[in-house]
Amino acid sequence: MKAAVVTIGDEILIGQIVDTNSSYISKALDKIGIATHEMLSISDDKTHILNTLAKLQNNFDVVVITGGLGPTKDDITKKTFCEYFSDELIQNDSVLSHVKEMIEGFYKRPITQVNIEQALVPSKAKVLFNKVGTAPGMLMEQENTVFISLPGVPFEMKYLVDNEVVPFLIEKYDRPFIVHKTLMTYGRGESLIAEQIENWELNLPSFIKLAYLPSPGKVRLRLTARGENEQALNEAILNEVEKLKPIIGEIIVGFDEDESIEVVIGRKLAEKGLTLSTAESCTGGKIAQQITSVSGASRYFNGSIVAYSNEVKCEVLKVDKNTIDTFSVVSAEVAKEMAENCKSIFKTDFAIATTGNAGPTKGNSDAEIGTVFIALATSNTVFVEEFNFGQPREKVIDRAVGKAFEMLNEIILKN
Repeated sequence: MKAAVVTIGDEILIGQIVDTNSSYISKALDKIGIATHEMLSISDDKTHILNTLAKLQNNFDVVVITGGLGPTKDDITKKTFCEYFSDELIQNDSVLSHVKEMIEGFYKRPITQVNIEQALVPSKAKVLFNKVGTAPGMLMEQENTVFISLPGVPFEMKYLVDNEVVPFLIEKYDRPFIVHKTLMTYGRGESLIAEQIENWELNLPSFIKLAYLPSPGKVRLRLTARGENEQALNEAILNEVEKLKPIIGEIIVGFDEDESIEVVIGRKLAEKGLTLSTAESCTGGKIAQQITSVSGASRYFNGSIVAYSNEVKCEVLKVDKNTIDTFSVVSAEVAKEMAENCKSIFKTDFAIATTGNAGPTKGNSDAEIGTVFIALATSNTVFVEEFNFGQPREKVIDRAVGKAFEMLNEIILKN
C-alpha cells in the first residue's frame, strides 16, 4: 500500500515553521504497513490544492493532508474539498456542540460566527471528531483513493491520527507488515562500515533492505523487512543482527530510535550507580542538553558548567590562569584541568570537558580551526584526546558532542 502526505501552508514554504506533521504521519502509517512514497508541501492556493488532489488520486491508496482547516479566511481546505468532490458544506450538530463547549467553557467567551463555521463539513465526508480542538478532520473516498484532511496544529493532528485515522485504516485494509530495526553506531564513518559489512550486506535475504543514515560522529543502520508474517520478519531481522555483531559489534551502542547513545549511557550509569558532570566550552552546553533530554537523567547527572569565556574557566571552574597563558585555552592541559575541577565541584564519578576552536574564526587561541580537546576524568585518571573536526562550525560542535559520548561509553564499559 502506498500513501502520500501533503502539508498545506505558505508558512512552511517560506521556512517560517518546520513541518513536523509529515514525519509523525508517515511513522504512524509505516507502523500499520502503509508505506509513504511521497511528501509534498503546497501553498494556500485553491488551484494548486485541486491540481495536487487530482495528481495523487488513484496513484496512492491513502492521501493525508494537514493544514488549512482553521477559522480564518486563508483556511480554504474545506471549501476546496467541496469543489473537488462536487459537494457542499453542511453544519454538523455534534461538532457545533463541541465547539460551543470549548469556546464558552474553556476559553470563557461567547461563540462567534467564525467559530460556528468550524462545524461546517462536506456532506459526503466522514467526520473525524477532534476532541482536543475545534477543527474536525474529514475523510472522503473517491475511486481508488482515501483522502484524509487533518488540522495543521500538531497536537490536534496527532490526536486524530492516533484515535481516528489509524483505527479506520486498520479496519478498512488488509495490510502487509513493515518491520524496522535500527542499529546505532558511533566512532566509524559510513564508507568504512560499508566496506567492513559488504559481504554480510550482499547476503541479506531479498525481503530485507539496508539503509545507511549517517550524521556527525554516528551512523544508523536501518534494516527494513516487508511481508505477510510479522513474526517471521522479526525473527529474520534478529538473525541478521546476530550475524552482524561479530563484524562491527564494538561500535554498536544501541538499537532503534529510542536507543541513542545518551540513552544507553544513562542506563549504564544508573545501573552501576555512577554519576556524571560536564564542563563545556566550545560545545556550549550541548552535551548536557542531550543528557538531560533523557527522562530520569537526574539519577546520574549532577550538573554542568558552560565555561565559554576564560574568566569563567578561571573564576568558576578554577582553571589556573598560568595554564591558559602557557599552553593556550585550546589545549590538552586546559581540558584536563576543566575535567578534574568539574568532577571535584560536582562530586561525580565522571566528568567530561571540551575546549576548542569551532570557528569560523580562531577566537582566544591560535589553534587551528576545528581543533577540539576532549577530556574525561574518572576516579583515578584523566584521559585527553585531540581532534580536528574541520568545518563548518555546526559540524565541529556536533562531532565533538558525539566523540565525547563515544569516549564516555567506552570508559563505562571498562569500569
